[in-house]
Amino acid sequence: MIRMLFCLHRLPSLSLAEFQTYWLETHAPLVARHAPAIGLALYRQHHRLDDPVLGALLKGRRTDGAFDGVAELGWNSEADLLGGGSDPARRAANRALFEDEQRFIDLACSPIFFARSHTIVGD
Repeated sequence: MIRMLFCLHRLPSLSLAEFQTYWLETHAPLVARHAPAIGLALYRQHHRLDDPVLGALLKGRRTDGAFDGVAELGWNSEADLLGGGSDPARRAANRALFEDEQRFIDLACSPIFFARSHTIVGD
């Protein structure tokens, strides 16, 4: 499976709670609705836990500018990820998702990378 990991920083105007609520309750259904058009086989949201006890575990780690969450998207193949670039439905879906992302994600500060997954433990 080809994965895209999107390391999210929220817009400065949003609290962490506002960001996570919008991401889960508004953006997630939009992704689910457009998943078939963009060939998406997996979508997971990883929300940052803002807990002082857990924060203590991070001492000594480089956590300045910690991400507010990570979106994990998966395609079954590179062809599914890249295919259909000229398909009007796919272009419209990508445009709708990007327009919504601008409402809650600081895109300039939110890196994306692609990876091939290797599961060592678990599913």
